[in-house]
Amino acid sequence: MKQALKRFFDGDLWYSFSHSPIVILSAVVTLLIILAAIFAPWIAPHNPFDLAAIDIMDSNLPPAWNEFDGDIRFLLGTDDQGRDILSTILYGARISLLVGFASVAFSVVLGVGLGLVSGYVGGRTDTFIMRIADVQLSFPAILIALLIDGVARGIFPRELHDELAVYVLIFAIGISGWVQYARTVRGATMVEKGKEYVQAARVIGIRPGTILFRHILPNVTGPVLVIGTIHLALAIITEATLSFLGVGVPPTTPSLGTLIRIGNDYLFSGEWWITIFPGVALILLVLAVNLLGDWLRDALNPKLR
Repeated sequence: MKQALKRFFDGDLWYSFSHSPIVILSAVVTLLIILAAIFAPWIAPHNPFDLAAIDIMDSNLPPAWNEFDGDIRFLLGTDDQGRDILSTILYGARISLLVGFASVAFSVVLGVGLGLVSGYVGGRTDTFIMRIADVQLSFPAILIALLIDGVARGIFPRELHDELAVYVLIFAIGISGWVQYARTVRGATMVEKGKEYVQAARVIGIRPGTILFRHILPNVTGPVLVIGTIHLALAIITEATLSFLGVGVPPTTPSLGTLIRIGNDYLFSGEWWITIFPGVALILLVLAVNLLGDWLRDALNPKLR
């Protein structure tokens, strides 16, 4: 364990990270937002899910520093239901991150699995999988997510829509993002399967499944990690977009996209804080994750070392 840590801190990846102030700042911002979301029940001033603690008379209050209507109990003000904006941002970040990580994990599992099979088996299987990928690439991801959400709303009873909204959202975003992983892994698998160690494994009788997941998969995870980091930011943006359009999580569940949509209705009447503060939180999160993804792509590219 100590030797592994020593190799890591002596490696090029850590050197690149420690000598880039912007990347360090991005990592700190990302970590702080994730920790704040995880510990939201303990650090949030109020619980936006506790209906007994929400007073409609506290709705649309400006930030605490407003000298006329500001309330010290609500640092960043309140929304149209009287929920504390700071608390809803913390709880909303949990939902946005949950949907982002879960949908990326779903895309990785599906895309990597299909990419391995497509690249290793080849033939008609490869053609069939890649033609499906080509067809999906002709549609924007947000359109696919909207289509799946609409189909789910038509299949499931109305009383289950709110309960299943997060799961449908994860599936919709995940199914729209597997193609990049599949195409990348397919190309890397086609290169790896022609190398000597794979041919030696075939000669000694190792099963194809073992070759794929024990020998080839570890050698194609680098590009997958880079794509996954960048895809996480896109997944969070897609969740916010769907929630803004009213087809994501229900209004009673505060995600960053839902808060921005609610605040948009009051933006021109002067209640700017309802949409501005969640929007800033979303921008900071996505920008930090994108910067980390760009750095990771460059750091893992041997041509740029």
